[in-house]
Amino acid sequence: MKRYQMFMNGEFISNDERKMISVINPSTEAIISEIPEGTRADVDAAVVAAEQAQKSWAKLPASQRGAYLHEIAQGIRDKAEDLARVIADEQGKILSLARVEANFTADYMDYMAEFARRYEGEIIQSDRPNENIFLFKEPIGVVAGILPWNFPFFLIARKLAPALVTGNTIVMKPSRETPNNAFEFAAIVAKSSLPKGVFNLISGTGSVVGNALAGHPKVGMVSFTGSVPGGVAVMKAASDNITKVSLELGGKAPAIVMADANLDLAVKSIHASRIINSGQVCNCTERVYVHESIADKFIEKMIIAMKNTKCGNPLTDMDIDMGPLVSKNQLEQVEAAVQGAIKDGATLAFGGKRANTKVGFFFEPTVLTNCQQHMDIMHKEIFGPVLPIATFKDLDEAIDLANDCEFGLTSSIFTQNIDVAMRACREIKFGETYINRESFEAMQGFHAGWRKSGIGGADGKHGLEEYLQTHVVYTQYDQNVK
Repeated sequence: MKRYQMFMNGEFISNDERKMISVINPSTEAIISEIPEGTRADVDAAVVAAEQAQKSWAKLPASQRGAYLHEIAQGIRDKAEDLARVIADEQGKILSLARVEANFTADYMDYMAEFARRYEGEIIQSDRPNENIFLFKEPIGVVAGILPWNFPFFLIARKLAPALVTGNTIVMKPSRETPNNAFEFAAIVAKSSLPKGVFNLISGTGSVVGNALAGHPKVGMVSFTGSVPGGVAVMKAASDNITKVSLELGGKAPAIVMADANLDLAVKSIHASRIINSGQVCNCTERVYVHESIADKFIEKMIIAMKNTKCGNPLTDMDIDMGPLVSKNQLEQVEAAVQGAIKDGATLAFGGKRANTKVGFFFEPTVLTNCQQHMDIMHKEIFGPVLPIATFKDLDEAIDLANDCEFGLTSSIFTQNIDVAMRACREIKFGETYINRESFEAMQGFHAGWRKSGIGGADGKHGLEEYLQTHVVYTQYDQNVK
């Protein structure tokens, strides 16, 4: 069993006299590692190290900062298979998806590194003669990155890469459910030539380490991915210092299936979007609205797809589609959501209970039909392999039902009518809409939610801008100088 150490100012810190937190394999329920329980003093030390490193880091040409990211990306690729197994071991992600996550993280590092020569300031026209107005894009300073457990390794890159290439330094806190991959990343950084203090890793609880980071007066920005309650806590802690926050929170993604939809495509896409990572993805389809004229056929095909979904331990069962949920608590929450829906009047069409395994936090792929809009299952995030299905009569009703939600991250529609698709794009009030495809974003897009799904966003040039602030300089000159 591994005992990991926090990484601060370019060094791993001794665990002497530290409390330790156990990390559980969700497939076997075995303890697989221990991580140190960080303190407020640890956060202070890490932030000070990051602050001191940031002064010289920001003075480097952006292209040099990008070169360090390329170096780390190669380090990830060199360890990609080992990293994938670490992710599968602690998070329960199937090995094929864990491999995608590891390699995509390296690709993301390279992608953001290439912005080094591309992000720009502006020259603004002045109302005065003999004056130039320059708008510079400057780093914010020290960034705090607070990571989730569902895509823990990729989110390192999503927060770190744009922060570093724009001249910021970072202190990161991994989820206590899935921290091992972050420590393995720190080992890659330790072997790289990245200057000390540019990247720091502090583990522990959200109530102590997360709160201390979000409320630290020397932190200029907090990037958080997690639950709505977690985001609220971050905002409250950050408010004392008026610290900028970027929040990616929950989702309750609707999928609209029109009468003219390619049913096989719709079923395949929605099924993939519902079982990926055992349904533990913020942009997964969380509720389906299918036209009443094709509802029976859609449900029949979806039940077959769910029945054919293979579940197992990602490290011992290779030919599977889905692993366990991440924790016992997550398993109990999904089970309670299904039971609540049935109590409210939904019909259990398939699944609906814990899988028949001796150990592990496995839940059966589940289909709920006859769902009504007032039910909790249509409003509260499930974060498990459960698909509630409702029907609608026309597009007006479908759009109204889709928008009846406190979240606003992703959405989708399946139709072969371009007019319907374009109208849906304009009237569905979500940060992302997918047409005739599964719900999964691209690194060059902009992953941002409306309403309680968050503030700010990630990916692409707009995600990079999150880590910059403006400095406008008014320069008056004497035109008579010779």
